[in-house]
Amino acid sequence: MKQLLILATTILFATIYSPLFAQQDIFIEDYLERLENSRDYLILVAEMMPEDKYNFKATPESLSFAENLLHIGFAVDWHSQSLLGGRESRDWKTDTVYKVAEKSKKEMIATINQTFKEAIKLIKEFDTSQLNDELDYFGLKRSKRQIFLLLTDHITHHRGQMLVYLRLNGLVPPRYVLYQ
Repeated sequence: MKQLLILATTILFATIYSPLFAQQDIFIEDYLERLENSRDYLILVAEMMPEDKYNFKATPESLSFAENLLHIGFAVDWHSQSLLGGRESRDWKTDTVYKVAEKSKKEMIATINQTFKEAIKLIKEFDTSQLNDELDYFGLKRSKRQIFLLLTDHITHHRGQMLVYLRLNGLVPPRYVLYQ
């Protein structure tokens, strides 16, 4: 009788929890595909802008094309490595990796590519049992699952600004990829 009770409990547990864990793993799989596509599209946008236009700003108070690009890199690093991965945050004021300074177009694109590569590696190893863990996100409680989604929104927001900058410089942006 005891063995039957253990077997029934095990079957019940597997029936309830197995689909939940599978959904979490699918979330990470889907997220990685989207993040990789987003990186590829962002790099395509960055490559289209001539280097002599990287300091272009739509208005004096706007970020330049280059600043938008490296701001995306900083955000990818912060959301993935610090919020999701637990590494101490970089200090925006003193950080040099994501400041334009004298970086060339080639160096900035390489920085972005490396940042996405590191984020993708971390996310591939992410413990999905932490997806519902909550963090302080600018004074609001947000789950790590929400942090993933907030990062994609942030990338899209700044990449959209970069697309407008291409247009303002007479360039036709690359066709939008629907699976972003």
